[in-house]
Amino acid sequence: MIKPLKKAVLPVAGLGTRFLPATKAMPKEMLPVVDKPLIQYAIDEARAAGIEEFCLVTARGKDNLIDYFDIAYELESTLKERKKTSAIKALESSSVEAGSLVAVRQQNPLGLGHAIWCARNFIGDDPFAILLPDDIVKGGRSCVAQLADVYHQTGGNVVAVDEVPHEWTDRYGVLEVGEDDGRRVEVKGLVEKPAPEDAPSNLAIIGRYVLTADVLKPLSALKTGVGGEVQLTDAMAEMIGKVPFHGLRYEGTRFDCGSKLGFLEAQVAMALERDDLADDVHAFLKKYV
Repeated sequence: MIKPLKKAVLPVAGLGTRFLPATKAMPKEMLPVVDKPLIQYAIDEARAAGIEEFCLVTARGKDNLIDYFDIAYELESTLKERKKTSAIKALESSSVEAGSLVAVRQQNPLGLGHAIWCARNFIGDDPFAILLPDDIVKGGRSCVAQLADVYHQTGGNVVAVDEVPHEWTDRYGVLEVGEDDGRRVEVKGLVEKPAPEDAPSNLAIIGRYVLTADVLKPLSALKTGVGGEVQLTDAMAEMIGKVPFHGLRYEGTRFDCGSKLGFLEAQVAMALERDDLADDVHAFLKKYV
């Protein structure tokens, strides 16, 4: 019997060094794209897929990620007194149901696989989504919801994939592919950050996954791989042949907000989606291009 997908893990323990000095005093995941922080886009996408429970894998100095989803009594009281109804409404998406969000600490920066292992008690025996807030996926339907469709059809692991230039394969986990119907791809193997000449394909995993709890067993060995880190890709590779495993060419546009250019592009793209901003953004862009 295929278990329902109700849990999501969001690894947010990184230092955000590419955005210094801004991230000296605030988590990278709190950087805003227009008027919402990166973490909010990830939570919204997960909720649109029916996710009800969330685990933030944090680190020291990142407690304001948890505070963000708490109730700000003083602020809300002041806004109500001043009848700032639009501002009160803007706060709604930053609230979560009591008890639905937990946080655990990744005490050492040992990689994505280690971060997921830190959430093992939250995951238990249940399937779970992973969302890396560095990635924003803009489209008509939640990327996680698309992955959930494949999970519910197959009962196995599924990862979101993009076709990347071959010279970029050393930045990603890359698929060795089997059957390919143009959208859903059978995963026959996985390689973490292969050199372009060694890459089995140019299908790269982006920051969206739906996995079964079976991945916790290989992760529990805490075996290090590329970069001396515990690689989630290596643990997933050990599951190939044991559970169904697919890659999905999702519908939507991904913005890599872990890079400055991707972050800037996301600002423009998301602003142009807004009825209250689009015309003015079009107007000022003409001054610079």
